[in-house]
Amino acid sequence: MWAPYDAPTYQLILDQINSQDIVLEIGAGDLRLSRKIAQIAKKVYALELNQLLLERSSDDLAANLETINGDARMVSFPNDITVAVLLMRHCTHFSLYFDKLRECGCQRLITNARWGMNVETINLESPRGSYQNLQIGWFACRCGNRGFKTGPAQLLTEAVADQVWELDSCPLCRA
Repeated sequence: MWAPYDAPTYQLILDQINSQDIVLEIGAGDLRLSRKIAQIAKKVYALELNQLLLERSSDDLAANLETINGDARMVSFPNDITVAVLLMRHCTHFSLYFDKLRECGCQRLITNARWGMNVETINLESPRGSYQNLQIGWFACRCGNRGFKTGPAQLLTEAVADQVWELDSCPLCRA
């Protein structure tokens, strides 16, 4: 039902956490990563659907680590979180989590859910563009879709090829 990630993936996440962060880990599994985050962050909420898994992993929790048993699609997120972690390569509810996190004031989302590889940090407070206004280049949308919008070849520069445009609307959103 769950599979731990490798140490380098966890380290990419830990490198993005600071001592003032209040973190929500969505899909915390056996609390392996939550425990590591708790060594750095001010507070950690570990949200996990599988109650049995939480019960087996809840011995000797750090004082700043709180577990929440529930379905992330339906549970209200704490309103004091500054950072969320979502390690879920095959996430099918990305836009729901994205919107819920923004609504509760979360500032950053550390995830592999959009690209299905590596880890990205999404600034949830930054303005987002529209697919229609993007002439050419890579895009990542709040719905979880990502890709490359083709356009006039003369507009494709090295700088354009290296940038990912954050969008609020893309063809998948409209489908």
